[in-house]
Amino acid sequence: MNLGLIGLGRHGTRYANHLLGPDSPGRLVAICRRDETLGQAFAKQHALRFHQAYHSLIADPEVEAIIVVTPPSLTQPIAMEAIQQRKPLLIEKPLAASASDARQIAAHASNANIPIMTAHTLRYDKTIAALKDWAQDIGAWQYLSFTTRLERRPHSQDEITAWNNRGALLEIGIHVLDLARFLTQEEIRDVHCETNKHAPNEPENHAWGRLTTQSGTPCLFDASRMSDSRMTQIEIIGQTRQLCANWSTSTIIRQNQRDQPEVLQLSPTPTIPLVINDFVQALRTGTAMSITAEDGLRAVEIAEACYQSADQKHVVTLQR
Repeated sequence: MNLGLIGLGRHGTRYANHLLGPDSPGRLVAICRRDETLGQAFAKQHALRFHQAYHSLIADPEVEAIIVVTPPSLTQPIAMEAIQQRKPLLIEKPLAASASDARQIAAHASNANIPIMTAHTLRYDKTIAALKDWAQDIGAWQYLSFTTRLERRPHSQDEITAWNNRGALLEIGIHVLDLARFLTQEEIRDVHCETNKHAPNEPENHAWGRLTTQSGTPCLFDASRMSDSRMTQIEIIGQTRQLCANWSTSTIIRQNQRDQPEVLQLSPTPTIPLVINDFVQALRTGTAMSITAEDGLRAVEIAEACYQSADQKHVVTLQR
């Protein structure tokens, strides 16, 4: 299957390297990058066709499916045009910068019967998979706690604009907003969120709060870029045992009463190749995407409700 890649920045290059590897399930034939000099050089090095404009790559007759790794403010126009050209899409999370854009993508793809997969890559992490297995034996879940604190990273004004002036919550917190649905297998009923955002055009670098599932299970979350260190973990507090999974260190700890905790150390495995493989396999077999546009939409809706809660300083109930 011939694939086109739109976006060749830091994260897009990771996708490109996996697509060019010997185990890639598809063949990368074309790339799109706004920086013509860097894009042309990469294309020449790997014998790919270069398109500076995404319109041109979408229209490329040899491109059968498209992978989009751009800032979220660009995904809606790209997706709408690709759907019109009947090209399936793998879109790196978040699906869009706003819930309205995400709804348009999901609705148009559904109406046109064009497959879309949202790359919530953390669902493929081996630590998360093992956590789900262990969590079946900890008694009734009392609550969950999600922490994703990544290193401080300066963002240019262009980056801030491309993310619609949104920061840590949409950039890295989107992982845990999606995992709250994925792990509990429930929709989120309401949210309460606070951020350290001080001005409308200033992206937050810290967001924290509570999600509540339809059955009433609390999910606490903390997402930030405020330290030079990293901490990424999920805790599930069960009636009989507690679990703590750190996906950065690929470690799971199970605490049984006051006994010595059990520790499971896993070998880290890149998630992007697994996402690409599932995307291509679903297209080849005509089966449903493992992570749908609807899943991507739900995560963006939760994020938007969090921003609304932080602005209005009260609990926001998600509409269905």
